[in-house]
Amino acid sequence: MLTLFKWLVRIVSGLLLTAVAIGALMYYFAARSLPDYDATFEVEGLSAPVEIVRSTENVPHIFGANDADVYFGLGLAHAQDRLWQMVMARRTVQGRLSEVFGAQTLQTDELMRRLDLYGAALASVSAQDPQTTIALEAYAKGVNQWITQVNSGALGRGAPEFFWFTNEIAYWTPADSIAILKLMALKNTSQIEDEVLRARLSKLSPDLVRDVMPDVATSGQIALPDYASLFNAPVPNAHSDLALPALWPAPSRNSQGASNAFAAAPERSAAGGSLLANDPHSQFAAPTQWYLARLQLQSGGVIGATIPGFPAILAGRNAHLGWGLTTTFADDQDVVMEALNPDVTGEYLTDEGSKPFATRRAILTVKDAAPITLMLRWSENGPILPGSHFDLADVTPRGHVAALQWTALEPADTSSSAAIALMQAHSMEQAVQAGEAFVAPVMNLTLADQTGIGMVTVGALPARDALHETKGRMPAPGTNPSNLWPQERAARYLPYAQNPQSLRPVGGIVGNTNNKITDRAFPDHVSYAWGDTQRIQRLQLLLGEREVHTRESLIAAQLDTVSPAARGLLPLVGADLWFTGADAAEGTAERKRQRALKLLAEWDGEMNEHLPEPLIYAAWMRALQHRLMQDELGPLADSFSQLEPVFIERVYRNIEGASKWCDVIQSAPIETCTDIARTALDDALLELSQKYGDTVESWRWGDAHEARHDHAVLGRVPVLQWFTNIRQSTSGGDFTLNRGGLMGTGDTPYANVHGASYRGVYDFADPDSSVFIVDTGQSGHPLSRHYDDMAELWRRGEYVPMSLDPALARGAAAGITKLRPLN
Repeated sequence: MLTLFKWLVRIVSGLLLTAVAIGALMYYFAARSLPDYDATFEVEGLSAPVEIVRSTENVPHIFGANDADVYFGLGLAHAQDRLWQMVMARRTVQGRLSEVFGAQTLQTDELMRRLDLYGAALASVSAQDPQTTIALEAYAKGVNQWITQVNSGALGRGAPEFFWFTNEIAYWTPADSIAILKLMALKNTSQIEDEVLRARLSKLSPDLVRDVMPDVATSGQIALPDYASLFNAPVPNAHSDLALPALWPAPSRNSQGASNAFAAAPERSAAGGSLLANDPHSQFAAPTQWYLARLQLQSGGVIGATIPGFPAILAGRNAHLGWGLTTTFADDQDVVMEALNPDVTGEYLTDEGSKPFATRRAILTVKDAAPITLMLRWSENGPILPGSHFDLADVTPRGHVAALQWTALEPADTSSSAAIALMQAHSMEQAVQAGEAFVAPVMNLTLADQTGIGMVTVGALPARDALHETKGRMPAPGTNPSNLWPQERAARYLPYAQNPQSLRPVGGIVGNTNNKITDRAFPDHVSYAWGDTQRIQRLQLLLGEREVHTRESLIAAQLDTVSPAARGLLPLVGADLWFTGADAAEGTAERKRQRALKLLAEWDGEMNEHLPEPLIYAAWMRALQHRLMQDELGPLADSFSQLEPVFIERVYRNIEGASKWCDVIQSAPIETCTDIARTALDDALLELSQKYGDTVESWRWGDAHEARHDHAVLGRVPVLQWFTNIRQSTSGGDFTLNRGGLMGTGDTPYANVHGASYRGVYDFADPDSSVFIVDTGQSGHPLSRHYDDMAELWRRGEYVPMSLDPALARGAAAGITKLRPLN
């Protein structure tokens, strides 16, 4: 027995030592890719020395003799900290993920190959102006020099992820950077999904669209037609509830880009200088999509948020001008149903007769599987998409295929030139002029210079025919020329001068929360479905209640967690439930309901992480919406995973008879909206009790509303996810200014998955007192202290300084990288 015990000890010890040795070896190789920020490199492609001074938070301040050298330095800095992220973004646009991840990303690659965004990026290289061409080429040289350093110096393959996956890294090109901007455009629109969803609802009843997806009112409002009546062919029912493929880049209608931006003119500022706050929202990830940087260009210093892979400050400031981005929710996509020629294969019908599809074969290389050949097709109106994408099969009439018209497919896209020019603008007027070159994505630019504030919509807005059968709200037949965008580029888009614009407004305040920005009627309408109807209410209150503002008051608005949706819905939904009847017996479901209602009755709508009320409210509204929709919509109810406050309000105010949703069709009794509200609250309390215990007062919103910054790949690997995923308790909700968008589905429906990934507040009375923050950290390397060092600051609502003073950058430098020309 003693001998057996000794051998067991030896075996266990040996296994432990082996595990420790393997772990130490893995750490050694992974740590090799941690960059030395104090190194000096001799590199090709520079005309003079460059210094990259990294602040305490690892924000690079890049100094060079000319702009090209500065862009070179930015490319190298991006590659040092985010090489894997850049390579993954490029593979996504190119449709080459399956070479690394196998069959699980095949559908994602198929979408990207059919859209051919990378082909449009290649075609757009020659459309850029000379200074942008210089920037793109110099930036690519900087990225490639770091790849060269990695290869020659055995620097851990450039990032730990390359040890688990392919370590083949192609050199960077200008087209790659343009493609990154096009990927951003894809992530900032869900119009195709909206069109398909409206069509699917219309097949059930046009009245359902009016209640569930109401058009935000504009002058000249026109009702949607019955979808099936548009076609001389039956429309099938082919709905599929398949989960999205791995690494799917297109957003759902609830997760596309959002944002806040607001500004106060000097006359509304306590210190007499313009103020601007901006916080773009995106799907949370580790690392974040943003990367902070400062560029010392010949036109002056510029600092703010970049996207790794693209050489420009997309949101930030220089010494004279600040600019912020918000998603416009412009209707920049139209689905066209092309009728196939029944007599000739490979042709489609138009008002001018039959025309052949343009075709091309594409081969998808798949890891551990045979290659797959795709036949790509285009009509004159855009790429042909299969029914397996976006549930198109459910709305594609027999004998038709779906083509996509989209501004981001423009082969002469000058958005990159616009971004480079914007950084060098010194006034709002110059910024507006630079904005004319933007094509996609369509965005609102909120501006502040030293004399005033303003806002302008930049990007191409489609010039639709006034006789368009669906006004772009649903797919439309391609045989009717009124449904098609003009083929000539000069006529395809509305003139830039017609884009919504407000410079130096009389009231001295501008703001946008993705809300409606114009009341123009179709076809000059910009959009029928805006991204926000709630947050704007809170912003108007906070900006209007003060005569003058300060940097601190804008920060307070940016971090505000009061939900106007909660304040508006609870009195409606609970109108007949508050304080009714005597106290029920302790331990009963009715008693728990009374306690919950008492808490909500005294609650001010603040979605604070330490309170139970936000959790009760969120669960109640979720259960209520599910009960209202499931009966009428069936499987389509799953398409509305987030709260639709306008729908709930329509039902409980009985707008246009919407209270009919409360009656359960399948039951004999006629249920009232009060009945459904009471039952839904019981559903919610049962759900929460099973997960968080029976004591309502001890529930905590932050336990359910945990911010999930997950690594897209390693975050799903056991053990590794402990090192790569960042989880934090957070306040806020779907409709608070400090947005914390809910997952809406699965086992953790209240998890925080979408919100401010960058915050910046710029004060032109004292520019160096401006501040910013990102939601994770600067590095994409899980072993770096800069991987998550800003995450806790972000959670607490804190910021880091945004200074253009070189002395301050050098005085607190975490490292200075020196680049010397090789010769």
